[in-house]
Amino acid sequence: MRSPNMETFKQQKVEDFYDIGEELGSGQFAIVKKCREKSTGLEYAAKFIKKRQSPASRRGVCREEIEREVSILRQVLHPNVITLHDVFENRTDVVLILELVSGGELFDFLAQKESLSEEEATSFIKQILEGVNYLHAKKIAHFDLKPENIMLLDKNIPIPHIKLIDFGLAHEIEDGVEFKNIFGTPEFVAPEIVNYEPLGLEADMCHIFPLCVPSLSGASPFLGDTKQETLANITAVSYDFDEEFFSQTSELAKDFIRKLLVKETRKRLTIQEALRHPWIMSKGEIRAPEQHKAEPNQLKTKRLREYTLKCHSSMPPNNTYVNFERFARVVEDVAQVEQGCRALTGAHDTIQDDVETLISIYNEKEAWYREESERARHDLSQLRYEFRKVKSSKKLLREDIRATGSRLGDAARKLDHLQTQFETLRQELSADLQWLRELVGGFQLESGSVDSPGSVFCRDAMDSQQALMRRESVVNLENFKKQYVRRRWKLSFSIVSLCNHLTRSLMKKMHPRRNEDLRNCESDTEEDIAKRKVLHPRRRSSTS
Repeated sequence: MRSPNMETFKQQKVEDFYDIGEELGSGQFAIVKKCREKSTGLEYAAKFIKKRQSPASRRGVCREEIEREVSILRQVLHPNVITLHDVFENRTDVVLILELVSGGELFDFLAQKESLSEEEATSFIKQILEGVNYLHAKKIAHFDLKPENIMLLDKNIPIPHIKLIDFGLAHEIEDGVEFKNIFGTPEFVAPEIVNYEPLGLEADMCHIFPLCVPSLSGASPFLGDTKQETLANITAVSYDFDEEFFSQTSELAKDFIRKLLVKETRKRLTIQEALRHPWIMSKGEIRAPEQHKAEPNQLKTKRLREYTLKCHSSMPPNNTYVNFERFARVVEDVAQVEQGCRALTGAHDTIQDDVETLISIYNEKEAWYREESERARHDLSQLRYEFRKVKSSKKLLREDIRATGSRLGDAARKLDHLQTQFETLRQELSADLQWLRELVGGFQLESGSVDSPGSVFCRDAMDSQQALMRRESVVNLENFKKQYVRRRWKLSFSIVSLCNHLTRSLMKKMHPRRNEDLRNCESDTEEDIAKRKVLHPRRRSSTS
């Protein structure tokens, strides 16, 4: 078989374009609902087909089969075949927007009539044949022709229009390609399907047989008490026209049925031969029921009504799609729970990793804080040591200031004493000089009156004495000057030394040393302090 090309479906939400209404019917993996197009207001039928989620699963329809059905529906356009309007797809379903066929099933319509003429039955059979003929002309086999798939477009007219629906099992038949499969409803399948023989367009002709018999007799041709009995009746391909059911049936109708019920596909009627059969040709012209009042050959629909009721009552309501929906929701809930559990496990692992990371960070921070605490404790010890050192330096500075002040006081007192001695000496010298002047003046007066050798001697003596006194005065003055200069120099040196000492003390206080090697920590030994002092001797003043 030729696999269809990959079909592209609209990925938008069908609810955005159509208003979904009431349910019209359901199958094993599909449900049909009435819908209205929002843009035009036209009514359609929305067929929701459940997709198979995994190749190993048997729940749902695989995408290849859905694509095949869509591909076939897009190829067909015939009055007796349902038409495809649009296709949508979501995560779980493919939605086919189909032509709305609201007339119900053909057999339900026939069962509601009191009687049915062969001409009316032939008209419906001919419409089915025309639809199948269109499909066979395109090499398309329906493979699922049964009463549920023969629908009426509108049942409120005398001769309703028939539509063939449900192309889920339809296939395109290729010449030279063998195709085998087992599918369909047991009561309406062809013998070659039951025997698993190669299938072709001829299988649809055998499917038409069980459609003709109930419409003419009201009885199913192959239905048995069990499924195995039904399949055995089909493979036997033998059917007798019971007079009880076919007393009102014409010989042409029986001949048509016999030629459809042939096991060998090559001898079975083709769709063109069926349309040319005298029973179909003779009843081709359809007239309204009012024109058949004098028609004597009327088929009673009582048995057909009983057959229809039996089919509906024996067939349990097909809630597979609904159950599948519920199961899918349960599976989704379980998947969400599993996803939540996985997410919870992932979150637990993440939280555990975060906790371990936080513990690691805490340990690192704790070690860092411990190290910082030790460093701070050490710095505090150094600060305390520096504080004690500064305090000691301050005390020493105060003592130095007091000593310097005391020395300055002593120097000032000595200077005052020297100034007093100098003043006393000056006064004594002035007095001596005054006395000498007076003495010299007295000698000058005497020498003016008498110039004798004695006077000459006295003058010489006076001159010698004066020269001696002058020399002594000069020596004493020189000694005083030297002593004065020496004392003044000593005082200046003391003042400069004091200033240098104060400057060094202030510099140490304002700019404390940060070098760890130069600090005398409490943990340093006397040997380390001694080595540091040797390496960094104390600078002395340039004046010392």
